[in-house]
Amino acid sequence: MIDIKLIRENAEIVKENIKKKFQDDKLGLVDKVKKLDSQWRKLRYEVDGLRAERNKISEEINKAKKAKDEKLAKELIKQAKEIPEKISKIEEKSGKLADEIKEIMYKIPNIIHDSVPVGKNDKENVEIKKYGKIVKPGFELKNHVELGESLGVLDFDTSGKTSGNGFYYMKGKLALLNMALINFARDFMVKQGFEYVETPLMIRKDILTGVYSHAEIDAMSYKIEDEDLYLIATSEHPLIGQFIDKTLQKKELPVLETAYTMCFRKEIGSHGINEKGIYRTHQFNKQEMVVICEPEESYRWYDKMLKFSVDLFKELEIPFRILECCSGDLADLKAKSCDLEAWSPIQGKYFEVTSLTNMEGAQARRLGIRINDGQKNYFAHTLNNTVIATSRALVAIMENFQQKDGSIKIPKALWKYTGFKEIKVEK
Repeated sequence: MIDIKLIRENAEIVKENIKKKFQDDKLGLVDKVKKLDSQWRKLRYEVDGLRAERNKISEEINKAKKAKDEKLAKELIKQAKEIPEKISKIEEKSGKLADEIKEIMYKIPNIIHDSVPVGKNDKENVEIKKYGKIVKPGFELKNHVELGESLGVLDFDTSGKTSGNGFYYMKGKLALLNMALINFARDFMVKQGFEYVETPLMIRKDILTGVYSHAEIDAMSYKIEDEDLYLIATSEHPLIGQFIDKTLQKKELPVLETAYTMCFRKEIGSHGINEKGIYRTHQFNKQEMVVICEPEESYRWYDKMLKFSVDLFKELEIPFRILECCSGDLADLKAKSCDLEAWSPIQGKYFEVTSLTNMEGAQARRLGIRINDGQKNYFAHTLNNTVIATSRALVAIMENFQQKDGSIKIPKALWKYTGFKEIKVEK
């Protein structure tokens, strides 16, 4: 959520930003907010006036009593008693206006960073750099589903019976490789100075509305029946949710936290959710990192967090690239974002494995996360980045490290976590 002062003082900047995101249908929201905000401020002015009047009357009552003018004192007391009711009625109106303004402000996209390329959709995202060598094998490749089923380490038929589409049973060495990725990612982030945190797997709606739109909540989040609780879609949400309505002291920054959790997503309307496989599923494992920092430090942290991802995937020896997200592909809370995409020899193209985002002050403003520097309070900047989504990393490993005999080599960086160097059919 952007600062409403920007709409009050520079509405055209907000409108130009909306145009860059190709959301022209939202242009009218800016003028609507300006109008409602003007009405809200007028009501607040009336309340301030009534409070000042009440204070003045209190002084006059004291004077009248001292002068023993009981008639005047009685009349003034009557006037004073009427003011709280007037204030209450105005505050009820201003409260409704404030709620309406907030709902509209949630729909107005964050101001994108100057470096973000302008483009309509993900087809216009910009490749920044490629890493790793793409090797063309001299044999016919199997996709990860064929590999997993032939090795007896993935079972989709049983999960279809127990749970439906979008789930899987992972077994044996592939399940151990999955745990190895989790442990590897955890240790990697701790080495970077991040505190490891175990979070709740359920959160309340007031946290979700700080990170998702209402439409996203409906499309992505599993609701716990008869409770104000939702299964988490990523550990970013409970990590950042710890700080809702908190004021951090400058000396406490930056906050660096990382967490592994299972994640749950409905993925309504998402392409591929009904296809057999582990790339897009309703339940998956993910290691996440979040940073809360001073505004002037956020892009330094953005670059550092990107380097963390690059270094991690280099260690896994997976060919990948960095893709800068264009303006039209940025979710409304994002000021700047990029993805790491791993190479898929099966598809002959790259696919997303991690996503880095700087939301600047937009998320902190929604959640009320402030900094105190000893003189004033101001909103923090927040960033998040996928350390690793293990199912997607497993797809990349299975496709890029498969051998002619149907076995899968394990990246060297994971050997100390797995205790084995390949996955093959056990005789």
